[in-house]
Amino acid sequence: MSADTWTWNHYWLPLFASAYILGSIPFGRIISRRVAQTDITRRGSRNIGATNVAREIGMKWGVLTLILDLSKGLVPALAFRFMYPESPLGLSLVGLCALLGHQFTPFLGFHGGKGVATALGFFMAVSPPATILALCVFLITVYLWDFISLGSILASFSLPVFLAVFARPGMMIAASLVAAGLICLKHKDNLHRLLSGTERKWRERKRTA
Repeated sequence: MSADTWTWNHYWLPLFASAYILGSIPFGRIISRRVAQTDITRRGSRNIGATNVAREIGMKWGVLTLILDLSKGLVPALAFRFMYPESPLGLSLVGLCALLGHQFTPFLGFHGGKGVATALGFFMAVSPPATILALCVFLITVYLWDFISLGSILASFSLPVFLAVFARPGMMIAASLVAAGLICLKHKDNLHRLLSGTERKWRERKRTA
């Protein structure tokens, strides 16, 4: 590990800005307008993420939204790793910039999605094994309890544990804790509904082509 591993580099700033701008593109809203001539922020949960798009517009469009939102975290991370292969500080910050762009996009008045897919894409570039295990936590939770929100929250908080197991740098683990906190904050309404027993289950999604 080089001496510059934890050193700030002002040349990172354009990459941070690019990650934020890419993260801020509201693909779910764009797809809903193009495909269904509707505004996804006015339908269902009013969220721009893949879950709401799948429920309200159709599964295939939800999958497309998922892939595009995932790429918003993956692409900046891979680009940064190519340019600065030994900079966990910068890599962590570029991932958080992409996540913040998705969650607080200027294109929607600094409101946005919950960031699960974007975080997934970023951490897939950081540690595929840890991310796959966190994804397994998500899938098992959804299979057992049928709540996307619960699976997202549990998976996000399991990721720091798995990153530690695979001995990733402390800065990466810290970034995953920040990401988990941001994702949990974005799920606060879901948490209230889970506690009150009114949260919508995944299999109750609207069936559209």
